[in-house]
This record gives sequence, C-alpha cells and structure tokens, in this order.
Amino acid sequence: MKLRLTFLILRCLLLTNTAYSAALEIQITPKVSGENLQPASFCYQTSAGETFSVTRVSYLLSDFELQRNDGSWLELSNSVAWFDFSQNRDSICLEKIPSGEFSTIRFLVGLNTNLNHADPAKFPAGHPLNPDINGLYWGWQGGYVFVALEGLWRNSSGEMDGWAYHLGRDTNAVRVTLAVPLEITNETKVELDFDLATVLNAPCPLSFAKDGSSTHSRDGDPVSAALVKNLAVAFRVRKIAELTDTQITAANPKPLYLPHKFTPYPFHMSATFPIPDLPRDNPLTVERVELGKKLFFDKRLSINDRQSCADCHSPEKAFTDGRRLARGAEGSLGERNAMPLFNLAWKSEFFWDGRADSLRQQVLQPVQNPLEMHQSLTNLVVKLTRANDNYPALFSAAFGSSEITSEKISLALENYLLTLTSFDSKFDRVLSGQEKFTPEEERGFELFSTEYDPRRGQYGADCFHCHGGPLFQSQSFANNGLDDVFCDLGRAKITRKTLDTGKFAVPSLRNVALTAPYMHDGRFQTLEEAVEHYCTGVKRSATLDPNLARHPDGGVPLSAEDKKALVAFLKTLTDQKFLQPNACAKLAQK
Repeated sequence: MKLRLTFLILRCLLLTNTAYSAALEIQITPKVSGENLQPASFCYQTSAGETFSVTRVSYLLSDFELQRNDGSWLELSNSVAWFDFSQNRDSICLEKIPSGEFSTIRFLVGLNTNLNHADPAKFPAGHPLNPDINGLYWGWQGGYVFVALEGLWRNSSGEMDGWAYHLGRDTNAVRVTLAVPLEITNETKVELDFDLATVLNAPCPLSFAKDGSSTHSRDGDPVSAALVKNLAVAFRVRKIAELTDTQITAANPKPLYLPHKFTPYPFHMSATFPIPDLPRDNPLTVERVELGKKLFFDKRLSINDRQSCADCHSPEKAFTDGRRLARGAEGSLGERNAMPLFNLAWKSEFFWDGRADSLRQQVLQPVQNPLEMHQSLTNLVVKLTRANDNYPALFSAAFGSSEITSEKISLALENYLLTLTSFDSKFDRVLSGQEKFTPEEERGFELFSTEYDPRRGQYGADCFHCHGGPLFQSQSFANNGLDDVFCDLGRAKITRKTLDTGKFAVPSLRNVALTAPYMHDGRFQTLEEAVEHYCTGVKRSATLDPNLARHPDGGVPLSAEDKKALVAFLKTLTDQKFLQPNACAKLAQK
C-alpha cells in the first residue's frame, strides 16, 4: 500500500508539472519603416537621403527573461537563437515555462561574456552558436558577430557601393525590453517587428558617406556606438496569439539498412573545427566506407568504363583534376571547374550552384550527367551486380543484404566522402606551436585577417569575411566580381531569384595551392592571378557581395610585397598528406 501511495503521489506531481509547463514562441520579422523587407531592392533611404538595399540580416539573441506581475524576473536558461532573413530563420521556441501572467519580456541582442567567449568547437551540430551553422563567428579574432547587416548603396555620383555593419564585442551587447502582457497557459506566440530603418536612422542617424559604410566594432568606433543605441529601440510588438496546436518535433531518423553486425568508423577532425552534423540515417561504418571507396575509384561508374569519380577528383591534387573545366568519360567538357572533395561534412549544399542538399544527392548526378559519366542508374546497378569482384559481399556487409541499388550506392559514396577530412597543414602546426610562420607568411596572415577600412586605419586584404574560421570556407554563395554580364547565372539558375545572379559557392581555401585553376570556370591559373583579381579585377554589378562592393573600384589596393605575402600565407594551408606520395597512394588504395 505504501509503495502504491508513493507512486500515486509521484504521478500526481508529474501531471501537475506537465499542466504548468508551457511554451512561448517568439517570431521576428525584419521590416523597414513598418513594411516587409524587400531583399536587394533599392527602395530605401537613410535620413541623409542615400538610397540603399539590404541583402543580409543575420543576428543572435540570447538571455531571454520574463517579468512576473510582482516585478520578479524569470530567467529562461539556455535561451539563445540565431535569426537570418535569407535562411528563413525567424523564430525561437522557449519551453518549460511555468504557466502564469507576465508583463514584460527582455533579451540581449548579442551574447553575454561567457557565451561570447565559449569554445565554438564544443557546440553540438545544429546549435545556434555552432560556427558552421550561423557564419557569425569572428574566426581567429575570437567572439561572435552579434548583428550582421549588409547591402548596397548609391553614392553621390550614382555609383553603387557596398555597406556592411558588423556589430560585436562584449560591450556592444544590447538589452531590449518590451512591454508584453502575457497570460501563458499552453503555447503562446509573440510576433515582433525588427525595424531596420530604426537601426540606421534613429535615434542616432547614420550616413554611409559621412559616417562610413562599414564597422567591425573596434573600440571608439562611432558607427558601432550609434548601432547600439538604435538597436535598443528597433524591436516592436506586433501581435500576441494563443496557439491551439503544439508543434511536434520530428523524431530522429532511423538508420537505413543497418545490418545487425557492423563496425563504427572513427571520424577524425581537428579540435578547432565545429562539430559537424553527420547524417543520422547513414551512420559512418567501416563496411560502408570501404564499399564507398571502392565505388569512388571504379571506372565502371561511367558509360564506357573509362572514368571513375577519382579521375576528376584525384587525391594527388587535393581531390581536383587540374583542368579548367571537368572532362567527361566521352571527352566532352563540363560547364564548370571540378570542386575539391574534402571537409564535406561541414557543407549543407553541394555543387557550385548548391543544387544538391546532401552528398547522397550529389554523388549520383555526375554519374547520370551526359557531359560527365553519362551512365543510367539502372545500367550501373546491372553492371555492378554482374561484376565478378566481391561487390555482393561488400553490399551485404554494409547494408545487410547483397542486393545492389542506386540508393545504397549513394549511401556508400556519401559515407566515404564524409571521411575525407583535411586539417594538418603548416597553419595548423603553427597554431599548435609545432612550427612558426616566416615573416612573410606572418604578414600574409595579418593581411588575410584584417579588414580594408582606411577611414579607421585598417589596410588588410579583407579575406576573412568569406573565408574565415578554421575551415576557411562558408556555407554561403557570393558574387565575387568576376563579371558584370553573366553567361553563367550561378545560384540563380537553381533558385530563380534575381538577387542570386552570378553567385557561386564559397569554396574552402585549405589546400588552395593544389587546386588550381581557380573560380567556378577555372579562369585563373595561379594563386597570384586569383589574388590580383581581388586587387584590380573586381567588377561591379547589382549582386556584387557588399563586402567587396564597399572597396575601391577594382578591389583592395595591395602592394606587390603584400600580394606576395598573401600568397605565401595561402600556401601554408596545404595539408601535409597531399605533399607526401605515400600518403596520397594510401588515399587512393582500394
């Protein structure tokens, strides 16, 4: 009887806790003077009369609190969110809130000191502070960008320039307090507006021409000081609603075709890398990696048995082919340069135009492309099934059945490609104290990591905006000024959005000394030519990346010595294994 009574008391407590545990969803919509933001549209004006567009709105919010009617504050632990207009990230759901009445909500635009200086490599995949997710980590300078606003504007001569306001540093976290009468009983939704006109115009008006078109929040910067004051009043309550249906989070996907017996594959990465979001329905196993590697080097994937994946992605060339345009199995030239295949675990969109959302989608497209391997998946399955070289046994070990399908082929190739990590370069050894930069390499790293902002005495090469962090890449697509008339529409060919015209994936600069020629069309044969482009060759267009558009015509004017130093630094990013014939042979060993 005593045991039963205890059970009933515990059950009653659990039911009570459930009844009084509610949720608050906060949705924030970027606005300009009360109107919905129209990205890349030149329809806005600063208080100084300057016409401008907005192409990026990305920011971090944290430390949410609710004020009870008695004046006390309820702190909502672990409340941090990344909002990004282009990524459709516009809300956060705060859970386990006790039911009750509240009068005020407050939060930080930015992060508290502890969060801002936490080790970014420790945040799990999917966490809003994982640098591979948000693209707001300062990189080697430490800390996060709290707010990133970018766009284009027309100067007094009618020419287009870029503007980029990046607010960060501990002292610039902004506390926002809003009166919001809430009676939370189940799940409540608060809709807020984030007015960009207020951020730029009031109470401290900003002029791109007068105050500067960029800020990186250095001490004493008047632009960042104005942004702090303006952000405090830029959020407004639009609507409060009680939701009837609680959002149900999808369960973790079940692993596909996982056999009863398998061997987990040890995934190797640098301690400085962010934690990747590896596919949970295709866990890494030794058996799948072995099968995927054999498939990667098998020429029977092509229609005439003359070309394997490795023919366009050779280990000796950091998994590229050294050609301006990729060449197919039947001799046809592809439309773009072959991209390197390493550190793919940290990418979420593949190909130069991002048309594949996963590696398993990516790997089958070259097989079927008439300009590449030109092989139907049906024919590929038949060829591998009839092959007399242990494929049935390998598929059985990897998937629990000897049946060969195109889906299993894609899963095995995905497994293998995810294991191709690169993190052992001279740069990494310098970071760990095992080696030292030469004076020229040190100067190159300084240039790489410093913005170009003469107004504030900064004369760097400004590379880190697009190639920052330990991966030296980003998840974004950018127009880097190669053309002002576009024969290849790039990302816009997939999204059908004008604002994506001329934009291509931002590749990693790791192993860049081995992956020539450069750019999506391989137009530059050497690193020196690629660097020269960013100094004298940048062409202006409506979709030019704002971080490039705010530079002088042509690009960042570096001296001959500085260009040479920048190239010297880029060469320190070469992984040691690609310089060792034995290591490359091991990568290619089937």
